Amino acid sequence: MKNKNIDTGMGLERLACVMQDVGNLFEVDTVQNIMKHICKIANLEYHADEKSDVSLRVITDHIRSTVFMVGDGITPANDGRGYVLKRLLRRAARHGRLLGITEPFLYQVAETVIRENETAYPELKEKQELITKIIQHEEESFARTIDRGTELLISAINSLKAAKLNTISGETAFSLSDTYGFPIDLTAEMAAEQGMTVDEEGFRRCMEEQKQRARADRASKVKTSWGGDAAVPKGLPKTEFIGYTENTCESKILAILADGKAVGQLEAGQDGVLILDRTPFYAESGGQTGDTGEIGVLAEGEAEVTFAVADTQKGGDGQYLHMGTLELGTLRVGDTVTAAIDEKRRRATMRNHTAAHLLQAALRTVLGDHVHQAGQLVNADRCRFDFSHFSGMTAEELQKTEDLINAEIMKALPVTTQEMPIDEAKKLGAMALFGEKYGDVVRVVTAGDQSVEFCGGTHVHNTAEIGLCRILSESSVAAGVRRIELVTGENVLKLLHENENILRETARILKVTNPSELPEKATAIVTETRKLLRDIDALAQQVANSKMDDIFKDAPEINGIKVVSAMLTDVKPDMLRSIGDQIRSEEENVIALLAGVNGDTGNFYCVCSKSAVAKGAHAGRIIQRIAPITGGKGGGRPDSAMGGIGKTYMVDEALGMLQSIAGEFLNA
Repeated sequence: MKNKNIDTGMGLERLACVMQDVGNLFEVDTVQNIMKHICKIANLEYHADEKSDVSLRVITDHIRSTVFMVGDGITPANDGRGYVLKRLLRRAARHGRLLGITEPFLYQVAETVIRENETAYPELKEKQELITKIIQHEEESFARTIDRGTELLISAINSLKAAKLNTISGETAFSLSDTYGFPIDLTAEMAAEQGMTVDEEGFRRCMEEQKQRARADRASKVKTSWGGDAAVPKGLPKTEFIGYTENTCESKILAILADGKAVGQLEAGQDGVLILDRTPFYAESGGQTGDTGEIGVLAEGEAEVTFAVADTQKGGDGQYLHMGTLELGTLRVGDTVTAAIDEKRRRATMRNHTAAHLLQAALRTVLGDHVHQAGQLVNADRCRFDFSHFSGMTAEELQKTEDLINAEIMKALPVTTQEMPIDEAKKLGAMALFGEKYGDVVRVVTAGDQSVEFCGGTHVHNTAEIGLCRILSESSVAAGVRRIELVTGENVLKLLHENENILRETARILKVTNPSELPEKATAIVTETRKLLRDIDALAQQVANSKMDDIFKDAPEINGIKVVSAMLTDVKPDMLRSIGDQIRSEEENVIALLAGVNGDTGNFYCVCSKSAVAKGAHAGRIIQRIAPITGGKGGGRPDSAMGGIGKTYMVDEALGMLQSIAGEFLNA
């Protein structure tokens, strides 16, 4: 062939169209089976209505892409590939709404996608449970978003139409996105359906302004009195870091910063920043906090100069910024000093950092290969690890994760570090932080049997040095991102001692001699407390009923309807509602307004019988008139409504207005 490798566009899907003699991809058998599933859920037929056909094709196309993306380990996120996935899922869910499907359904269709493709892609079947769970979780999350966002967007569109305008402002689109999580592409799509446009340039401007505010906020938080925000003098060489192997070293002071500028010397009592030619201090990066310690000069075994390092950061040109306070003596640029880290703090940090690596490996074993680090903070006290996952972990999953980490610790396996070309590291299966930029040569840390990661931090030499690991908590950080906090080594012992003291003190308070008896004692107390609360509620009900009997004796009538009101003290909203509902069921012709007061707070509850409603009474509107007298708000249905009490000392005045307000309704 004269011209090789010509792209004719005749891919697999187009070949399938030719072989099956159909007009487009959506009529190929495997794709049609997916669409038929959607049609069944929506109770529609393909080719019956062009508008519905568009939605059916969108959903079919997007759910196919979604299944394969999740199968490849991508999860919904707010950036990168995860954002593309999120947009596909949400657009498909949005078109489901257009077809009248209000419940999550894409995860059901995903099962058909997997069945139609599992012969060629068996990994889809292997990951079916994970794929359907992620899709269902995102659908449910979007359902909460779209209802509120759609309501607000329609309101904005109607207002613009009334004003004879056809462009939704960038500010409105940004508010929908930022406050309610309503995607800009859906705003644009819904606007187009109404013959309107969106000021997307204005939207991007609002987004950029928000980013600038966030950057300014972060910048303001990292500035310190040590002058860490000052410009490092130009031309300084990079600081040589020797902290992987050394905890102390002799160094030369290259520069001193104080009060936001470079100075020649630092006196005792001054805060400042020292820049050295070489250092054992680790500068904060990769989620590991900077080292603390001392920089000083010894004379005849005693400290002549002492600079206490409170933090270590890295300058933009590779200089290490040792931030702290000069406690003794005088330091000048060019002085030779001894730099020594706080070894105990460093060791604790190293334990937590290596445990973070073991944690990620354990999570991938327990939850699946979709787990990736989404951020971390490692210091001497604990490890905080953020990771991609679609739902909260169960107690069993957390226990299994912790057990796997401790199993690696108990094996006393070596922790090794190597520098190698990045391509070679990837072949080893080394985990990288998504979105992070790496050079041609990377540092790879291997911890235990499973963990291999790109990492520039400091680590223990053997997993046994970690001692023990204990997971403290698991929580949500953002959509699709979870957080685990854990402790290791001496901090586990500290935690055990604290818990033991809590148990001992609780046992003393509950008068239990052995802490092992606490569950039984606690169960007995809870049972007794519940009985007492029921007895109290029953007594309060009796008191309220007797009071109701009194107010009905001389109750005024308007148009054949009794109008009664009462203030009840120490009555909870549930009991207030119960009493009111009882009155409505027992009395055929009544409007009753009850005020339940508990100290400085309280609630109104109004009920109207059927005959009262038939004659014009409306509990919700009565509450809307009564509650504001006390500074409260409320409303509800014609037969029952609840409202808040603002100023409790105004309750009597509000109840006194019931007769005249009820009269307006009943005499209308």
